[in-house]
Amino acid sequence: MGGRSTVGLDIGTSGVRAAELSVGRDGPRLDKIGQVAVPVGAVNDGEVVDVDLVAAALKRLWAEVKFSTKRVALGVANQKVVVRQADIPWMEHSELRKSLAYQVADMIPMPMEQAILDYHPLEEFVNDSGARMLRVLLVAASRDMVSSALAAVQHAGLQPVSVDLSPFAIIRSLADRDHLGLETDAEALVDVGARVTNIAVHQGGVPKFVRILLMGGNDLTDAVAERMGIPTDEAELAKQQLGIPGAPAERDAHPASRVIEASVTTFVEEVRGSLDYYLASPSATPVRRVVIAGGGSRLRNLAARLSTATRLPVEYARPMASLRIGKTGLSADQLAYMEPHAAVPVGLALGVAS
Repeated sequence: MGGRSTVGLDIGTSGVRAAELSVGRDGPRLDKIGQVAVPVGAVNDGEVVDVDLVAAALKRLWAEVKFSTKRVALGVANQKVVVRQADIPWMEHSELRKSLAYQVADMIPMPMEQAILDYHPLEEFVNDSGARMLRVLLVAASRDMVSSALAAVQHAGLQPVSVDLSPFAIIRSLADRDHLGLETDAEALVDVGARVTNIAVHQGGVPKFVRILLMGGNDLTDAVAERMGIPTDEAELAKQQLGIPGAPAERDAHPASRVIEASVTTFVEEVRGSLDYYLASPSATPVRRVVIAGGGSRLRNLAARLSTATRLPVEYARPMASLRIGKTGLSADQLAYMEPHAAVPVGLALGVAS
């Protein structure tokens, strides 16, 4: 018999998607999963800008998928979230929570009164002066941004039970739960959305580095549409049909291929640069592989291009592989189509259901 159900909710730039999980003695079970599109402009680079339109999309999602609960764990990842490594004087966690704003005021590019702060401890160490220090992954989110997302959820008649960072949810859903804490090397997870790409490096399920890129699959589509002077839907079709050129001859076979090549090179370099930045940090450990997820990960040859740039093996995420599959109402093909989109909502639900 399943436990209490929770829905992980991912509000993306192009759509809202959610996964319902329940946890019983046999582990987590996926009971429902689905997505619906949101109108253009309702969500800007992952941030809710039109509460009513997003609320309407959420109502439609609940009506179509028929989730059994309105309890939701909400994820956030956009330009108004800052994640960075910080070294601060060691203190008991209860004391640190009380003084966190004071400790990190000069590290966050937003007024403290407008920020929601959290942290994840990484390691303790002694600095050159002999002082006991704590290295943390610091998270700061704009209070107004979080409030807008919560307003959309509540206007849809849903009950938010938690707000989590989407990259943390990705780690939760994709880290190998059979080997948590056993890996000596790190793993990079890259979730490619429409306008936002989440990069999370973890070691044994413990977050080590997070970067949120304001780049995604729709940026490639826009580049094709603009350079070729064609409507966006035609540009999207061309992008999906052509994919990333795999050889010089492919780049010359179609005008759109040259545009895709230029745009994807910029994207891949941002991902590689992010991993290089992590590897240069004091607490870095070698990265053994890259795992890609998100709707944008479907683009043909993306895995191969990332592997060439990073000199690492690149694999496709399988967030449903460690779940029991309940009566979702979806066929095997429909579940396979949803799997690239599932990492964030599954991870959000796991954070509460487990």
